[in-house]
Amino acid sequence: MTKIKNIEPLGFPWKTQNPFLFCAYHRDEYPVGNEHMGVHSHEKVGRNIGQDFMIRNGWRMYHGSEIPGFPYHPHRGFETITINKEGVVDHSDSLGAAGRFMGGDVQWMTAGRGIQHSEMFPLVNENEPNPLEIFQIWLNLPKASKMVEPHFKMLWREEIPEVINTDSEGHKTTIQVVAGNVNDTPALQPNPDSWAANPDNYVGVFTVKMEPSAEWTLDKTSPDASRSLFFYKGSSIEIEGKTVRSSSLVELDASADISITNGDEEAFFLILEGKPIDEPVVQHGPFVMNTSDEIRQTMMEYGQTQFGGWPWEQREVVHPREKGRFALHADGREEIK
Repeated sequence: MTKIKNIEPLGFPWKTQNPFLFCAYHRDEYPVGNEHMGVHSHEKVGRNIGQDFMIRNGWRMYHGSEIPGFPYHPHRGFETITINKEGVVDHSDSLGAAGRFMGGDVQWMTAGRGIQHSEMFPLVNENEPNPLEIFQIWLNLPKASKMVEPHFKMLWREEIPEVINTDSEGHKTTIQVVAGNVNDTPALQPNPDSWAANPDNYVGVFTVKMEPSAEWTLDKTSPDASRSLFFYKGSSIEIEGKTVRSSSLVELDASADISITNGDEEAFFLILEGKPIDEPVVQHGPFVMNTSDEIRQTMMEYGQTQFGGWPWEQREVVHPREKGRFALHADGREEIK
């Protein structure tokens, strides 16, 4: 059996395999910000404000009207994992929790029975550009956990394990272990109700940077797991002797060790792997349940309760410019980095 199951171009969003539902990569070369950490008026001319998903001048507004990002919106029945590689992300939610995280940090949120949250990208620099690079990954929840209480946590860059592999020629591969295990280095504990919380589900989330000409072997995991490699930046890599160009999705055999050799430029990719959740998936926008009846019930409940409503004055919530990295939890506990 071949170790490479499929190769295809990356789309938007990226195609994922069970237990993952969705993965989007955002690279936006945002300009200097105005006094409100938003986009200057002349920069918005010609954009479809509120639905701006087309790259123009290197960036998008998404659903933001003044500040780029995603104003408050609901989720139920799954988890979001937001990996920040560069830039500023401001979080606020219907529990009253909030946070700001930057390059190297990861936010892990369990939507469970229902939550509203906002993810905005404030342009904190008034005198220089504000580049942003993030991944957002949706990890499904099994039926037993779909209605748990919502929960979010921060995985701060200083605490996320990083594995540096040096090959026989001295070339390095650096792996950020967001979930799972690499070279006997385990990730931080995920949220308690996550599919990833049980090691028997073999969930792995890794970001990888390879120096030019570096060689690295991705160790095998469970034969029951899916495994996807998203090669999003670089020139070319060789996987088991087959040349793969940048902007490619490679689906791999999780039961085999995978040999990867980089080409003549730095290469960057994301790896998602895990045992599938063997249950029906019915999705309607930001709601993911097991049956159509559960989706209808979710929509009715959201219409009635708004999952607790929105406790913030603004729709596009951003924190003060001078605020550093922090997480304010619904119980009042605050982390400051």
